[in-house]
Amino acid sequence: MLKFLIKGLFRDRSRSLIPILVVSAGVTLTVCMISFMQGYLRDMIYENARFATGHVKIVTRSFSDMIDQRPLDLALLGVSDILDKWETQPQSAELLWVPRISFGGLLDIPDENGETRFQGEVGGMAVVMRPHSDSRFDPDIERRLLKLDDSIVRGRMPATPGEMLVSEQMFTQLDIPLGHTASIIGSTMFGSMVVHNFTIVGTIEFGIEALDRGGVIIDFADAQSMLDMEDGAGEILGFFPDFEYYPDRADGLKESFNAILTDESDEFSPLMLTEYDQNQLGAFIQYSGYTLGITMFAFVFVMVIVLWNAGLMQGIRRYGEIGVRLAMGESKGHVFRAMIIESLAIGCVGSVIGTAVGLALSYWMQAYGFDMSHYMTNSSMMMSNVMRAHVNLRSYLVGFAPGIGATVLGAAMAGAGIFKRQTSQLFKELET
Repeated sequence: MLKFLIKGLFRDRSRSLIPILVVSAGVTLTVCMISFMQGYLRDMIYENARFATGHVKIVTRSFSDMIDQRPLDLALLGVSDILDKWETQPQSAELLWVPRISFGGLLDIPDENGETRFQGEVGGMAVVMRPHSDSRFDPDIERRLLKLDDSIVRGRMPATPGEMLVSEQMFTQLDIPLGHTASIIGSTMFGSMVVHNFTIVGTIEFGIEALDRGGVIIDFADAQSMLDMEDGAGEILGFFPDFEYYPDRADGLKESFNAILTDESDEFSPLMLTEYDQNQLGAFIQYSGYTLGITMFAFVFVMVIVLWNAGLMQGIRRYGEIGVRLAMGESKGHVFRAMIIESLAIGCVGSVIGTAVGLALSYWMQAYGFDMSHYMTNSSMMMSNVMRAHVNLRSYLVGFAPGIGATVLGAAMAGAGIFKRQTSQLFKELET
């Protein structure tokens, strides 16, 4: 019986073609949307972790209250002691640590006579780029994490003290050669003025507009010397070894660290934050989850209405068929179940086709992405200029819920009229 129903369904295109096309289109849109949103969120979490938040971050309690301002006067001191205490705990082996210092100031570019040719505000980041005999931090971690070697556009990485990288965009605007001297004018963590000369040895481009518009990168040891931060750091970022973020593990580490090392009575005691505690990422991820759920519900609702309408139109055309089946003694429930089986077949076929098309488009978006740099010229978000989709197991399965559910629900609503049929009307319908 099942084989007979399905064969008849697909031989009659008027009963199957339009519903299959509607389901396929809806499922394709659903798969593409989910894959793109997964890629968007994954990219946001990854880029924020690399450049700003880490998977966890250690700062002082007072620094955390003004973390968006990166106040150097509230930075960590005694970094080695903090990590020594933490590394006595068994959980410490889960993380790789890198120190960072974010600073601001004026970049002064002199001409051949030593007079100021250009002066403008600049944001700087200090990372461990070269090995130091007295340092516990491995520069290879930062090189892999920030992809420094791949991000160099021209020149080379700093190899000796007093060398720095500048953004490619700013370097092009300045129109100066590599090897030119530049001065950073700023203030130390104690508030005194500092002027420090650096040699520009290379340019860098991360593919993130907020960083590529204008900035400098110097070695962490040079920043400590320039800013009077011996054994200090603005923040210490911790990363899981595979560089993937695990919220539950990060929350557990935060609770352990803060219970052991945080002193609520000392505003300069170390405090650990997770990535979701920073930049409102936790709230954004939660909001995005709600948005995806609402959007999927909207897709299902629209498809139910369309398929309900298609079912009603088919019901009108099939009045004679349904009347004959009821007149021959077939029960109303059996006719209704047959329509549900037909809708299941349509939903499965449409979902398979829609998922295949959606995955093909999603894989294309994952491989090539969309260049959004023209729309992010004033963006301050840690987002890559190229938006990509991300295909995983959820992308393969997500289309079947709205595809099959909407088809069955639409058929059920359209087929409910079967139970209102009166046997006394059948012969009149058959005559007409």
